[in-house]
Amino acid sequence: MMKNKVVVVGGGMVGAATAVKLAKQGCQVTVIEQQIIDADAVLASEKVDIRVSAINRFSENLLDDLGAMPILRVHRHAPYQQLEAFERTGDNLLFDCHDINTTHLGHLIENNLIQASIWQQFAQHNIEVIETPQSLSAIEQSEQQVTLHYGAQQYTADLVVAADGGQSLLRQQAGIGVTGWQYGQHCMGVLIKLDAPQQVKTWQQFKPSGPVAFLPMQAPYANLICYHDAKQLKQWQQLSANELKQQLLAHFPPLAGDFDVIEHAVFPLTRQHANSYSDGRIVLVGDAAHTINPLAGQGVNLGFQDVVALADILKNADDVGAAQYLKQYEQTRRKANLLMMSMMDACYFGFSNQLTPLQWARSHFLKVANNSVFFKNQLLKYAIGG
Repeated sequence: MMKNKVVVVGGGMVGAATAVKLAKQGCQVTVIEQQIIDADAVLASEKVDIRVSAINRFSENLLDDLGAMPILRVHRHAPYQQLEAFERTGDNLLFDCHDINTTHLGHLIENNLIQASIWQQFAQHNIEVIETPQSLSAIEQSEQQVTLHYGAQQYTADLVVAADGGQSLLRQQAGIGVTGWQYGQHCMGVLIKLDAPQQVKTWQQFKPSGPVAFLPMQAPYANLICYHDAKQLKQWQQLSANELKQQLLAHFPPLAGDFDVIEHAVFPLTRQHANSYSDGRIVLVGDAAHTINPLAGQGVNLGFQDVVALADILKNADDVGAAQYLKQYEQTRRKANLLMMSMMDACYFGFSNQLTPLQWARSHFLKVANNSVFFKNQLLKYAIGG
C-alpha cells in the first residue's frame, strides 16, 4: 500500500505550494498553520502588501501548474522586462527579455496575493487546514511514521514538511542545526505611490553605504529597497512620511516621477543554511532550510525550486517519507542553494568594498559583462530559472 499521508507545517507561499503540489500527486495533505487566512478576502482587498517578491519564470511555471497564476494575472501584478545593476552612471549591466526572445523576465507580486492564490486551490485538492495557536511541544518518530504533538493534539503522517520559516520550531525540535551569520546591515523596504506610468524595469545600484533598489509593482505602486546600518535605519523609522521621502530622494537615483511614502518596514539581513535537509521522516523546504541575502530577490524562487525538486523525487514513491528519497532531495537542492547563496554574498561583499583596485575591477567587470552577449544571456537564463 502506498504511504502518502503528508503534514505540512506552515502555510506561507512555499508551504502552501508544497501542499498543493503533493496533493496533485495523490498525497493526503494536511496543513498546520498558526493563523488561517481568508484567501477570497485577501484577493479582494485593495490594501497593498509592502512585502513583494520577484517571481522568476521558473516560479511562474510552478504557479501556473498549481492553478494560482491565472488568479494572480487578474489581480495586482507587474511583469518586468528589464533588470539593471550598476554602481556609477555608465558602468551598468542591463538584462532585457528581448535578448532571449521572451516577453518578460518575471513578475513583481505581493506576497499575500501569492499565498492567497495558492490557498484557493486547497478545497479542490481536499487539503485540510488545521489552525493551532499552540506551539509544537514534541515529536515522535518511528520507522513507519512521525507524530507531532501540539499540546493535547496529535497529528501523525508518513512525511512531515517543515515550511515554517527561518526560525523553524519544527527544525529546532528535530535537532537539525544551522550555520550562518547576521550581516552588518539591515534592510528597509518602503512602499510608495509613484506618479508615473507603469514601469517595466527593476534596477539595483551599489553604493558605499549599501545597495538600493527599485521594484516596480502594478502602477501606481512601487517598492524601494535600501540597505544601511541598523542605527541609521532606526533613525529613519522615526521620521514622518515626508521626512523619510526627503532622505530617500537624497539617497536614491532620480525616479520616474514624484511619489508619496505609504508604508515602510525594517528587517535584519541573515544568511542561514540547515546542516541537514531532513531527519527521519521530516524534510525542510524554503526558509526553514535556507535563508539568503535578499540582494537579487531569489529567496522565494529557491523555495519554489525546493518544492518542485521534492515533488519530482516523490512522484512515484511507495513511501513518501523514506530516507532514500529525502536524501536524494537534499543532494539535488543543497548544492544549488549554496551556489546561489555564495553568489549573492560575493556580490554583496564585493560591491561593499571601496578599495580603489576593487572599484576598478567592478567597473571593468560590469562593462565587459554588459558587452558579452553570450555571458549575459547565460547569466540571465540562470537568474530567471531557465
